[in-house]
Amino acid sequence: MDMKSLYLLIALAPLAGSIIAGLFGWAIGRRASHVVTIAGVAVSAALSLKVLLGFLNGSAEVFNGPVYTWLTVGGYEYSVGFLVDSLTAMMLVVVTSVSLMVHIYTIGYMQDDPGYQRFFSYISLFTFSMLMLVMSNNFVQLFFGWEAVGLVSYLLIGFWFKRPTAVFANLKAFLVNRVGDFGFLLGIGLVLAYFGGSLNYSDVFAAAPVLAHKTIEIIPGQQWSLLTVTCILLFIGAMGKSAQFPLHVWLPDSMEGPTPISALIHAATMVTAGIFMVSRMSPLFEMSDTALNVVMVAGSITALFMGFLGIVQNDIKRVVAYSTLSQLGYMTVALGASAYSVAMFHVMTHAFFKALLFLAAGSVIIGMHHDQDMRNMGGLRKYMPITWLTSLLGSLALIGTPFFSGFYSKDSIIEAVAASHLSAAGFAYFAVVAGVFVTAFYSFRMYFLVFHGKERWMENHGSHHEHHGDSDEEEVSHDHHHGLGPNDKPHESPWVVTLPLVLLAIPSVLVGYFAIDKLVYGDFFKGVISVNNEAHPGMEELAHEFHGAAAMTLHSFTTLPLWLAIAGVVVAWYFYMKAPHIPAAIKEKCAPIHKLLENKYYLDEIYFAVFAKGSRAIGTFFWKVGDMLLIDGLVVNGTAKLVGWFSSVVRRAQTGFIYSYATAMIIGVLGLMTWWFLPLILR
Repeated sequence: MDMKSLYLLIALAPLAGSIIAGLFGWAIGRRASHVVTIAGVAVSAALSLKVLLGFLNGSAEVFNGPVYTWLTVGGYEYSVGFLVDSLTAMMLVVVTSVSLMVHIYTIGYMQDDPGYQRFFSYISLFTFSMLMLVMSNNFVQLFFGWEAVGLVSYLLIGFWFKRPTAVFANLKAFLVNRVGDFGFLLGIGLVLAYFGGSLNYSDVFAAAPVLAHKTIEIIPGQQWSLLTVTCILLFIGAMGKSAQFPLHVWLPDSMEGPTPISALIHAATMVTAGIFMVSRMSPLFEMSDTALNVVMVAGSITALFMGFLGIVQNDIKRVVAYSTLSQLGYMTVALGASAYSVAMFHVMTHAFFKALLFLAAGSVIIGMHHDQDMRNMGGLRKYMPITWLTSLLGSLALIGTPFFSGFYSKDSIIEAVAASHLSAAGFAYFAVVAGVFVTAFYSFRMYFLVFHGKERWMENHGSHHEHHGDSDEEEVSHDHHHGLGPNDKPHESPWVVTLPLVLLAIPSVLVGYFAIDKLVYGDFFKGVISVNNEAHPGMEELAHEFHGAAAMTLHSFTTLPLWLAIAGVVVAWYFYMKAPHIPAAIKEKCAPIHKLLENKYYLDEIYFAVFAKGSRAIGTFFWKVGDMLLIDGLVVNGTAKLVGWFSSVVRRAQTGFIYSYATAMIIGVLGLMTWWFLPLILR
């Protein structure tokens, strides 16, 4: 098999499974639907691993070429093309491996759902869309994959489409991403207009140095750097997809979708698209310190302030969701520090431990009969030992525990920010270091409330839950599954749920230790990610100080982040295991702050007031004044009324009597005679 055929098979295998399950699932049944979709993703994952191993051992060559030409117009040719290099190879393995685990897990999680075949079709289509995005070699295909993951996420977040909250959540995600995608499209437009008329990455990157000092006039009389404007517009697209402040508001609400898709969106697909795109565009971003500062500030705000929101959440899935927001902020900060390799390294490690945490949360939800409120849990360790152990490993990876995968990527981000010379680096360093304590605190608050302490389900069984079913009738018939009854006990999930947890726990612990040398400080991304070491020497400085994963681990015991992480765990343990009256007292004493966090900084209300209500007000004005008053009232109905009025006047002269017409004729003749002869008489 030649390489082009291999790459086509990687991309199209999940699509084939999606089409079969989606169009013929009703005929082939539930079992065949999950078999065909899992087989498609498994083939893609196996071939992706083969490609990655080729790049790791040096036997693989970069592939960059068209696969299919779909449009030729005005001298421009647009093709479906693949760029498969080390960056693509890593993303292929991350996307397909996590997707495969989610597919297997879905068999157990969605077994009672009437939309079983439809769900498998959607998640396979989601995988295909992400593969097309990461394999693209041009902006047109990138935008296709970009919009495709957005479309499928809309379908998946609103999978239970008869629940108003799910419909609201997927519409919110769709609209917020339209804002980001509008900026992204404008950035692509500038590339097309100024970079030689080509949208192929290689052509654009080759043309960029010539345009380093090119300016454009956006506001009359104001000159702006072309590359700065282009990069910021492209990053606005990343802010939407990767949920960076202030376009982050859709991500927590995406929890309305079933847990498997929460794991797939948050871990390996949609939200990592923006991080991947900026890393791919590193040759452009390296030419604009302004753009890098914007990236760093957005990531810093997201990393710290979204972490604060995780502290006050009681829904187990929402805690993990805000954790995703915070970790995406860390990745974005790394991009701003020109540590693109570190950002992608964290994308990889985070994909494994975040998928693990989401799927473990789903396992807890199953064991609790679809109760998601952590206040109704406690002491689950002895009832769900596999879920407990894998959750603990995922949490330790998340907070950056030495020897765990998250430690190597997260600490590398902090070190890269410390070494950055950008003006925003000071604030960014404070945000990522403070975020270490916050992350450890909310992560182990969740861990202790769920798995340790008093068994609280007997006190408040069934108050919060995740509806399982996509119809009102289904929800009613499953009411007895929503929360534990008085005689129920939690139970461990079936093997199709726990097996993916075990398999994801392995890379969550090990992959960071074995991969950091090659991916961050080696030559794995050489020639793929571009860094201007003269202007941004941070990573070059870190490379001189790096002496291996083991040495990095030993050094961490003398650094602030590790002790902040330990402090976060200890405080969470003391607050929620030993002295639960303390957080209750803090909540009471700091009620305004708690209310601010509980209402997510009121951003939803602000956006609704400014944009939703504002848009409705503008629309109402144009409807009432423009449409009803001017167009209907004046132009359309006004013309009709004018004609009617004139007709009514003329109608009065049409009496039907001869003497009336004779009189009118005499008056007309007299008038003509007067008009003709009066000037002669006066002369």
